[in-house]
Amino acid sequence: MPPPENALGLAPVDLIELALLGLLLAGFAIWHPAVRQCVQRLATETKWCLVVLFLLPIALRLLLLPGHGVPAPDIYDEFSHLLVADTLLHLRLANPPHPLHQFFETFFVLQQPTYSSIYSPGEGAMLALGRLIAGSAWAGVLISTGLFCSLCYWMLRAWIQPIWALAGGVLAVMEFGPLNLWANCYWGGALGAAAGCLVFGALPRLIARWSKRNAVLLGLGSGIHCITRQFESTLLLLCIVLFFAPLLRRRDELNKLLKVSPFAIAAAVPFLLLTLLQNKAVTQNWFELPEQLSQYQYGVPTSLTFQPAPVPHVPLTPQQEQDYKAQTLGHGLEPDSLSRFLLRLEFRVRYYRFFFLPALYVALVAFLFTLRKWPMIYAACALAIFALGTNLFPYLLVHYLAGVTSLFVLVAVAGLVQLGRIQIHQMAAGEVAVKIILLLCAAQFLLWYGAHLFEGTAAAAAVEPYETWDMLPHGDPHGRVLVNKQLAGIPGKLVVLVRYSPQHVFQNEWVWNGADIDGSRIVWARDLGETENGKLIAYYPDRAFWVLRPDDRPPALEHYAARPKPVSSPFEEVH
Repeated sequence: MPPPENALGLAPVDLIELALLGLLLAGFAIWHPAVRQCVQRLATETKWCLVVLFLLPIALRLLLLPGHGVPAPDIYDEFSHLLVADTLLHLRLANPPHPLHQFFETFFVLQQPTYSSIYSPGEGAMLALGRLIAGSAWAGVLISTGLFCSLCYWMLRAWIQPIWALAGGVLAVMEFGPLNLWANCYWGGALGAAAGCLVFGALPRLIARWSKRNAVLLGLGSGIHCITRQFESTLLLLCIVLFFAPLLRRRDELNKLLKVSPFAIAAAVPFLLLTLLQNKAVTQNWFELPEQLSQYQYGVPTSLTFQPAPVPHVPLTPQQEQDYKAQTLGHGLEPDSLSRFLLRLEFRVRYYRFFFLPALYVALVAFLFTLRKWPMIYAACALAIFALGTNLFPYLLVHYLAGVTSLFVLVAVAGLVQLGRIQIHQMAAGEVAVKIILLLCAAQFLLWYGAHLFEGTAAAAAVEPYETWDMLPHGDPHGRVLVNKQLAGIPGKLVVLVRYSPQHVFQNEWVWNGADIDGSRIVWARDLGETENGKLIAYYPDRAFWVLRPDDRPPALEHYAARPKPVSSPFEEVH
């Protein structure tokens, strides 16, 4: 796209956003007294705010359905979480291994000793809930999104004034609501963020009032996070310990903590038991996580977030090679581990843009001036614990940091509060700056939400090429929807043999099945050649066999022509 042709370097979409800002400023100036009074009253109505902030992101996303339908799973993590959901709906934590499991090998799914996802049950449980309530796993994603936006306001109420907590809740809707990745995929993120809200909302409430209710909420949040992001739960536990560290010098407060601790532990224990039960069911070992067994059987991937080239034979550019090494282990760039660690940390700074709208970057600078009081120092330390802890892992996805998302919102809002205190020549310049920043956030959200709401119009087509954070589903890039529609029109029970080309991009996996493979109408299997395929044909004599070539454009689906003579099934009884 050609650069903007004006002295300021503004693209047409920037001018539209500034025009929206002007309209919002004009409206704010006219209705300011009435608006402020109404918002202040609403901010103190906790129950109403919780309900509104829960429903708002869900309703906004549903309004986009005509142009952006229910997301179709596309990445292997999503299919693995969906397998957890289907397994739970079959009222079990693991599935029996399939006798021909070699045909069903796929990413992040164990085949032995059980056929199971490698992931913990948290996200899968929400997807299963969505299927129970609305017949769609995506409903569970929307519920998680609404819970996070609602609980973010509740969490902020324990840290800052009500009106700023409401502002933070609205920012959460704009940042992590209908246009966000977490609301438009099955990877997870919002559930871990909601669990973090319970933890960081309960901590200051416990200090203010040592109640059993707050202790239970702390344990509940910790437990939900444990079954959602197991590795990062150790970091969350460090954050909890750090919060109570100052009490070690105050014996009376420490005794109060010890009295309510059993209630927090009791609330977390069921989730720990669920983890142990899943371990036993999946790996047949109480203390071996499914993901640990997967790494033992299949190895540890060095990077899943960097796609070096469209097809394997395309060489890397020098910049791609440097980014790849920095994102993983930094091999070849620095000789010592500390240098690799710091290099990776520096590279990952760009990922944190996910948690802030651009207009809030000014608030981040202002937040530095709040680090004179323990609450804000603690928030910064908790974020540092997660940043350094996740940096030990060879790759990073933003939902790894979901547990501290509410702290990112707190940082932004606290920075705005600090900025609002600035006065220049006895003029409230800071307040004006804060209003402009908040209205800029609103203008950006309204611009892109409006563009997607009126998808297909000339105005939307003119601005959408400039969007850099488009997380909504668009069309059918890999042909999955097309293939599923074709299969839906074929009657009877089917087996689809997936035949990849030599240039296949390995991340684009098509072999995914539900918890009950044999009970599914459509079974997806790897094409292992005519001899091996004969075993599958003998196993499924009542099914029609089709071949899918997903690397064709569009993907080609055809009858399995080279149907060999069925061989004797190795599972028949020997007489």
